[in-house]
Amino acid sequence: MDKLQKNISYQFNNVELLKQALTHRSVSKKNNERLEFLGDSILGCIISRELYQRFPLIDEGQLSRLRSHLVRGQTLAKLAKTINLSETLVLGQGELKSGGFRRESIQADAFEAILGAIFLDSDYLTVSGVVLKLYEDLLNDASPEDSLKDFKTQLQELLQKKGYSLPQYELIKTKGQDHDAIFYVRCIVSEYDLEVEREAKSIKRAEQACAESLLERLTSS
Repeated sequence: MDKLQKNISYQFNNVELLKQALTHRSVSKKNNERLEFLGDSILGCIISRELYQRFPLIDEGQLSRLRSHLVRGQTLAKLAKTINLSETLVLGQGELKSGGFRRESIQADAFEAILGAIFLDSDYLTVSGVVLKLYEDLLNDASPEDSLKDFKTQLQELLQKKGYSLPQYELIKTKGQDHDAIFYVRCIVSEYDLEVEREAKSIKRAEQACAESLLERLTSS
């Protein structure tokens, strides 16, 4: 955990908070779900304030879409990878066997839980500094125009422009209880012979994750 604390530029006074933030619900009742709840709210507040200050001329709708773009699960998972979060996750045997440490939803939840833990270990100003440093590149690259269309819409328009058929989304399976289920979705773009699978806490989010992944492939090729 020393390496993780170095990667987030924060040293915990109470390291037990960090341990809890890294502990998945498959391990014990003392897990990171409550810290995740706290971290989610704190992250939303910090990013909202930063966007409000950076973009004084855009309206509430654009601010909201841009914030959603920055705090969605896919973004959190990418940030989690930059700090090598998966190396320190504490998972139950079932999740370990199924490769849970690679699952984006688990990494995103733990990322938010760490922010909640930092807040409890310090104060709002401190956790705000940690968040803004982790988000520095994303915030500097952020543009209101990027948030006007979601990934599914962007993918659809790209394919239509080429005269291709629309992408096909399919729910593969659902894992977990109804109140905390993970949805697995597959998306196929037949003309490119491309297929991706992603998971999220809602079908809509999983579809967006699929579309984002396909867009990255198509625009980088």
